[in-house]
Amino acid sequence: MLWNAKEVGMYIQEKAYIDTVIVPLLPISFSGNTKQEAEQAEFITLLTTLLEKQFKGRMMLIPPFTYMNIEKKEDKVRKLQNWCNELKNQEFEHVVCLTSDPMWKEVEQDFHASLLWMPSIPLEHMDEKYKQKIVDDQVNQLVKIIVQKWQNA
Repeated sequence: MLWNAKEVGMYIQEKAYIDTVIVPLLPISFSGNTKQEAEQAEFITLLTTLLEKQFKGRMMLIPPFTYMNIEKKEDKVRKLQNWCNELKNQEFEHVVCLTSDPMWKEVEQDFHASLLWMPSIPLEHMDEKYKQKIVDDQVNQLVKIIVQKWQNA
């Protein structure tokens, strides 16, 4: 389910069946990494949108956890911990954070969530057919990982 009025209304009615929330983690900066971070945002947004479609009725895709890269790591971690704790308090059994930012791999043990890191693939100059194949392959990998997490819970 998407974070919009129509689907949130359905979520409220069907809350018992929606046990997973996906949180895109997106860095922003206006320094030397700006283009790379924009590519990450494009890639992660595309993946999470397609992932939500695969699991419609069981998964909620919320707006991204967006952070400035100049923030201290501890501050970013604390803010994401707060998000994850609140999502758990809202009875989401599975909180899945998806990112291409390697910084989160260093601190993933600090969260009550699953962190899935995918290397960003620059899609800007790719042929549309090839881009779709790559993204579909990545989504299929994510589907398998999430289903495995559900089975192990």
